[in-house]
Amino acid sequence: MKLQRKNRLRAITAGALAVSGVLVLTACGSDNNNDSGGGSKAASKIKCDGKGQLLASGSSAQKNAMDLWIKTYGAACKDTKLNYKATGSGAGIQEFLQGKTAFAGSDSALKPEEVKSSEKICKGGKAVDLPMVGGPIAVGFNVPGVDKLTLNADVLGKIFNSEIKKWDDPAIKALNKDAKLPSLKIQAFHRSDESGTTDNFTKYLKAAAPKAWPHEPGKAWEGKGGQSADGSSGVSSQVKQVSGAISYFELSYATANSIKTVDLDTGASAPVQATVENASKAISEAKIKGTGSDLALDLAYDTKADGAYPITLVTYEIACDKGNKASTLAATKSFLTYVASEDGQTSLKELGYAPLPTEIANKVRESVKSLS
Repeated sequence: MKLQRKNRLRAITAGALAVSGVLVLTACGSDNNNDSGGGSKAASKIKCDGKGQLLASGSSAQKNAMDLWIKTYGAACKDTKLNYKATGSGAGIQEFLQGKTAFAGSDSALKPEEVKSSEKICKGGKAVDLPMVGGPIAVGFNVPGVDKLTLNADVLGKIFNSEIKKWDDPAIKALNKDAKLPSLKIQAFHRSDESGTTDNFTKYLKAAAPKAWPHEPGKAWEGKGGQSADGSSGVSSQVKQVSGAISYFELSYATANSIKTVDLDTGASAPVQATVENASKAISEAKIKGTGSDLALDLAYDTKADGAYPITLVTYEIACDKGNKASTLAATKSFLTYVASEDGQTSLKELGYAPLPTEIANKVRESVKSLS
């Protein structure tokens, strides 16, 4: 059963990854009802509102979720066309702040200066963070002859800061006594674009291994050396192709590309795998640090709880609390209402994402309802 589920998940995510980076929701025929996640049933519950074109861009980590949401929403709301460009979190925020999109996707909450800048676009209001997608950031590796690998934050920090350079380094051997580690150069890949995935990954390194990772967390890569590629699809492709490679990306990219992932030694009773369930445990420890309609979260990157996988991200949809464009407000609220719904959230499990904890999801639904 476990193998069947894994194969099914791989097939679904591979199909999602095959979709173009520009996701177009249009009037769809009966094919939209043939989705294995029960899309036609979910579509019947969606309340459509507004019509025309809805533009959005940002996080590539949520691209596969957007694929699925758009397919299901499109089966119900044929008068709305949604273009979502997976440009990366930094570019998505920039386009939103320039007034080019109805909402943005970002794997990091807005900075204070970005909130201030949003007041020019959100007439009488400001941009708010609405968490929608949760899940693990997998650390994928390609080491010949090694199927299982355990690392900790200290070793990961030194690998990505070019201090540990060979796979048979004593620090890696100490965590993998039964593995046959080759004397092979480590090829560490990071994101070339400004990325919320990078921000969350480096927040983990800084929180769990501050001595090994002396750099400040951020969307732009600050580590020494290494190689770069664009987007989650770019770095995951490099790991798939390059012997000795290692990188970080959202779990569904590892699943779709059959990439092995690192187990984390967090100090818990046993190493923790990158799974939806284990990420959910870590995300459930998050605290809301935003105020009002803003629901920015403080994630527990340094958790040592048994079974809690700490390298997690939450992707936010960013919209104006007040002052959204009249031409797109109704459709924006309709789509985000579905995304935050129980159906929208539970459908993500098959793609390797973690549905939001119930308490947080309820607050998101209230915030979406209040958008004006």
